[in-house]
Amino acid sequence: LRRPLCGGNLGSLLNVEVRAGTNATALLACLASTEALLISPFRVTSSAGRGSVKAAACDSEANDGDPSLILTTNVALSDKAAFVKACSAAIATSLSKPEAYVAVCVTDGHEAMSFGGSTDPCALGCVYSIGAINQENNGALTKAISELLAAHGAVPADRVYLNFFDVPRANCGWSGRTFAG
Repeated sequence: LRRPLCGGNLGSLLNVEVRAGTNATALLACLASTEALLISPFRVTSSAGRGSVKAAACDSEANDGDPSLILTTNVALSDKAAFVKACSAAIATSLSKPEAYVAVCVTDGHEAMSFGGSTDPCALGCVYSIGAINQENNGALTKAISELLAAHGAVPADRVYLNFFDVPRANCGWSGRTFAG
């Protein structure tokens, strides 16, 4: 059992090597009851059933925070509720954040909007997050949101701008305080 420190927003990575004949999933469930994992809840990132398991520690200092999307488009979305839910799931997946923290605000049908000097279908959005803002995640989320805009509003991917902002913990408020304390 080893817990090397890893970079990014995943905190620590737990690597468990188990002997042949040991059910790795059962072992991981047992480990979840230990003090070390109670401090840092985890999620399984891969499992072979028997053999080895990797679990990313969900260090609350690194993973909580405001992943949020504020998006405006000049088209009427076909099913706004479904679009908002799909955006929320895409943010959680792309940024490796719990969806319970994700906030999405969408304004559709905004008439006073242009892109490249044209009022053809377009969208402009801002993504804010405490950490998890990097080239790989930004690219994955841009792709996902662009695909959702194309499916729900016929907005071409080349008429979508998403701007990404890494927010310091002290600059994000929630539940009557900031994430810095």
